[in-house]
Amino acid sequence: MGDVTRTPTHLTQGSQTRGGIGESTLRPDGTLKATGEFAYSSDLWHEDMLWGHTLRSPHAHAEIRSIDISEALQQAGVYAVLTYEDLPTEVKNYGLEIQDTPVLAHGRVRHHGEPVALVAADHPETARRAAAKIKVEYAELPVVTDEASATAPDAPLLHPGRDDHHSGHVTHPNIVHRQPIVRGDAEAARARADVIVSGEYEVGMQDQAFLGPESGLAVPAEDGGVDLYVATQWLHSDLRQIAPVLGLPEEKVRMTLSGVGGAFGGREDLSMQIHACLLALRTGKPVKMVYNRFESFFGHVHRHPAKLWYEHGATRDGKLTHMKCRIVLDGGAYASASPAVVGNASSLSVGPYVIDDVEIEAIALYTNNPPCGAMRGFGAVQACFAYEAQMDRLAAELDLDPVEFRQLNAMSQGTVMPTGQPVDSPAPVAELLRRVKAMPLPPQKQWESAGESADVRALPGGLSNTTHGEGVVRGVGYAVGIKNVGFSEGFDDYSTARVRLEVINGEPVATVHTAMAEVGQGGVTVHAQIARTELGVTQVTINPADTQVGSAGSTSASRQTYVTGGAVKNSCEAVREKVLEIGRRKFSPYHPAWATAELLLEGGKVVTDGGEVLADLVDVLEDAAIDLELEWRHRPTEPFDLHTGQGRGHVQYSFAAHRAVVEVDTELGLVKVIELACAQDVGKALNPLSVVGQIQGGTTQGLGLAVMEEIVVDPKTSRVRNPSFTDYLIPTILDTPTIPVDVLELADDHAPYGLRGIGEAPTLSSTPAVVAAIRQATGLALARVPVRPEHITGT
Repeated sequence: MGDVTRTPTHLTQGSQTRGGIGESTLRPDGTLKATGEFAYSSDLWHEDMLWGHTLRSPHAHAEIRSIDISEALQQAGVYAVLTYEDLPTEVKNYGLEIQDTPVLAHGRVRHHGEPVALVAADHPETARRAAAKIKVEYAELPVVTDEASATAPDAPLLHPGRDDHHSGHVTHPNIVHRQPIVRGDAEAARARADVIVSGEYEVGMQDQAFLGPESGLAVPAEDGGVDLYVATQWLHSDLRQIAPVLGLPEEKVRMTLSGVGGAFGGREDLSMQIHACLLALRTGKPVKMVYNRFESFFGHVHRHPAKLWYEHGATRDGKLTHMKCRIVLDGGAYASASPAVVGNASSLSVGPYVIDDVEIEAIALYTNNPPCGAMRGFGAVQACFAYEAQMDRLAAELDLDPVEFRQLNAMSQGTVMPTGQPVDSPAPVAELLRRVKAMPLPPQKQWESAGESADVRALPGGLSNTTHGEGVVRGVGYAVGIKNVGFSEGFDDYSTARVRLEVINGEPVATVHTAMAEVGQGGVTVHAQIARTELGVTQVTINPADTQVGSAGSTSASRQTYVTGGAVKNSCEAVREKVLEIGRRKFSPYHPAWATAELLLEGGKVVTDGGEVLADLVDVLEDAAIDLELEWRHRPTEPFDLHTGQGRGHVQYSFAAHRAVVEVDTELGLVKVIELACAQDVGKALNPLSVVGQIQGGTTQGLGLAVMEEIVVDPKTSRVRNPSFTDYLIPTILDTPTIPVDVLELADDHAPYGLRGIGEAPTLSSTPAVVAAIRQATGLALARVPVRPEHITGT
């Protein structure tokens, strides 16, 4: 993927114990995943299990007149068929923030693919055929597809009578949430502008496209409860939503994380969890559910498509005067995480720039389109595409270099955000831009070798052999973005870690137990590194994640290394202090350093900060085991004011800059991304190899949004047109360019080890950088992603 440059850090590099923080230790699951031996949730098996299947609506908005399950029940091998009427309690809805999503549709369906009925059978094909025999009488209703149809005077109310505290200062029941932000006087500042640029931008609906489909196994227990093994992003959030529907106390719904084949936000909402549990409890048998790829597109939320209106002003010397914007996010049929996405989109809509006078409004709509929620970048992706296009347009109007224009207006530590929150940690925006611009450019015409024919793999169109270099033009584009880290707006964002230290077979061993969902981000690796660093032991066991330990929160928002890593560090420090207390009682009468020196655990020993060895850990612990479970919280945030948007809503910010080099066949409209260079500040690279992998992965997803990825929804019927990897395209290895990475480490003093969440920031700026490069190559004012061939050719 290209060379990696790391800027040296002046932070302490950790203890002398091998495999601690700052080292590129190997992932414990890496080899198994690379060789195909890793057990994912779709591999779960139980000897006498049944198979579950979901009947889904073929309509986006329809009244359910009747459901006849008799023929399905008569099919041999069928054990149960469930509809809304079979739900065991009065709690029939669930949801992340707003409980508006029916477990099974009742009265009407609100989106294409909504679950209507469930079947359990002794074979997956039997279950599928039985579901096909369920007769549902529908009466189609008018669909709500956009802001105009959602807020029209005669618009159908998709959730009439909803009453929730998240709705905020809304103007219509079909608006899920509204967040304005007003700071300074944008209208007065507008009068000082020498140049004003306005634009309308659009972002399509992107899918997380994780390769492991939704799947899990529910096993009924003798105590009347259920054990659920599932691929998810947030065990305790799932538990909070599942137990009330089942009518069980939470302690009787025991959840264990199974192998997760990617997530990117798409597993933060429930999919098959409640359905499998309902079938298992009804039949008294274990029930496995595995979505196929078609069903997976209907079984999880997607990135909010957006329309964005922006206006910026600048003086002749290039200083930004003001910004106005309006962001409309399509939340689809149910709320999911839309309120939080609105908060992110509005509060980060200015980008990493200094603008004192702003007027901002962001809303999310209820429509009959597919439900949208969390996806990597979470509201900031949509805003970044628009404001970076605006920066390029302003630079062109002022005849300034686009990078230098950005640097002239770049925020830094101390800048006050439009919400009134000061940025109180490093914000090296100008430096990241300088670094990415300084990287060597790839050679011209990479697809040609001297005296040889063109290598079509390196050409636009690739192996489809559509061009041999005729009409291919190169372009270079830049972008930079800002992303918050962790949950915001006053959310109690904490994590829990249980750490045990004991002697096993004559060696000190640490065990770490959290409920963190390992979805590929590498948390299991980092947690072991933290334990080695803090406890000075080589042997660390990471217990499987489950609900038998306190919540770790969601594996999203770039928060797990920060928050659950912080919890592991906190618990390890408490365990270490207990070790030292034991040692002081035992040995201080014999060595005064026990009472007077600063003591550390390194290499299986207790040592002074001067390096003097006082005792082996084995001798201190002997038969004792220290076992502690503690919660850890970062500093608190607060909600944004619903009228002005003011408030210290975020705990941390992360920054990344990209330079894209593309080659475009202007006649055919084909794009080949040659290179996507990135510079990113990570605060502290706990595992440098993992850090670079996260940056390259996020960059690739941004590339997908730029030129190929979109769920296409019929604008008249709200039906999904392309629910398959045949028609929904994601970057393959042939589409993925070289991604050189320059990692900057500027410590955030408020964070454990000075680290900064990294997984989302590169997804923001990679998309607008690619589109900026296409604009430079073609001279077209491209205002929508993904960029399709017809946008370039005009046909």
